[in-house]
Amino acid sequence: MGKRAPLPGVRARGIDRIEFDFEFDGTRYRPTLLRTPSEANLRRAYKQLVDIKRRIELGIFKFEEEFPDYRFKAAMPAGNKDDEATKKPETCDEVFNKFIAFCEVRVSKEDMAPSTLDGYRDILDRIFRREIGPEPFEEVVYSRLAEIVSDATEHVKKKTYNNIVSTVRSAFKHGYKDRPGRFNPALALSSFRITKKDRPKVDPFLIQEAEVMIAASHRMHGEWYGNYEEFRFFTGLRQSEQFALETTDCDLVNGTISITKAVVNGQMKSRTKTNQDREIGLCPRALQVLRTQLALREQLIAAGQIKHKFVFFTAVGEPIETTYLPYNRWTEVLDTLPAIRFRKPYNSRHSYISWRLMAGHNRLLVAQEDGHSVETMERTYAAWTKGAKPEDVELITAAFAARPLDRDYGLDQSRFHRRRPRIKPLQSP
Repeated sequence: MGKRAPLPGVRARGIDRIEFDFEFDGTRYRPTLLRTPSEANLRRAYKQLVDIKRRIELGIFKFEEEFPDYRFKAAMPAGNKDDEATKKPETCDEVFNKFIAFCEVRVSKEDMAPSTLDGYRDILDRIFRREIGPEPFEEVVYSRLAEIVSDATEHVKKKTYNNIVSTVRSAFKHGYKDRPGRFNPALALSSFRITKKDRPKVDPFLIQEAEVMIAASHRMHGEWYGNYEEFRFFTGLRQSEQFALETTDCDLVNGTISITKAVVNGQMKSRTKTNQDREIGLCPRALQVLRTQLALREQLIAAGQIKHKFVFFTAVGEPIETTYLPYNRWTEVLDTLPAIRFRKPYNSRHSYISWRLMAGHNRLLVAQEDGHSVETMERTYAAWTKGAKPEDVELITAAFAARPLDRDYGLDQSRFHRRRPRIKPLQSP
């Protein structure tokens, strides 16, 4: 058995104590803690020592909090002892401010998405600052946090509940890093398990329904929106990924696009939802739509309306940064098509994946290009794959190969009945 590697700065002191060795304000100290010096405890003590040195460098180390039983504390310089009589306890607001400042640094280093920071800030401001902001941080107990969370999540779904719990846990975890050995009450807050029945229903469109919707999108709102929806139906892109697609991500020669980023709530993220970059091989239909969209883009550039790199944009050439405009257009189109049951826009992605599986595409390739595991993909779309009919497969294969020749996609105009637009409000993410 090999010799155990030494841990500098910590060592066993008798059979029931561990000694620390470090410098603080120019003085060397060797305090001990009542802790059995097992190998695991020595490693844990070494990590604590590293954290102590970090806090000393930052000027936030409190000797008496770390070693309350230090026998020589009476002889320590006055500056090294906490004056408990005059010390003002840190409030929750102050801890939250430090946590948000730390998250802002992470965002600047691209270690955290801006949308995550916005979510943290919103939840803390809207829920926890109002309830416990002025209270001393160390006096907040578990039952108080549990009560606040319960009141704030009475009528929300599990995912929203988990987001709120995750935020307060993260903020308290940051605050208790300066309080090693103290009990963090937020860690006792538990999240709900998200089951299959809690997830949005996968409800793909038939290829015939998609063609009708694409034709209506072109006719009602013009080429910019028709291309947007048609490309989504035949690439399976998430909307955030399609918002972020730039001309430099498109390889027309090889017929591929690179998906490496996303736009969420108007802010660019340097990674996708699954944190995995991927390359998608475009079917002939999608490549044809992309070429048409890039030609439209050149027209708007010549007219001085576009000064950005994004592939998709509004009617006036502005980047699409939120789901508000596409969602309203989607709803307006479906309101004119009473024969098609309303489904949310994300089902266009589900449609493309199910069509590929129905058409017999390689499952591993489909999983890689669409950001799923093979197991998840097959479990999610199994029912649609098994229900594929030969005539459906023929229509899907033809749709992948090219756009319909006529501009109206061979549809009978009398089938469309304009109804009053039904604008659905967006749900909280």
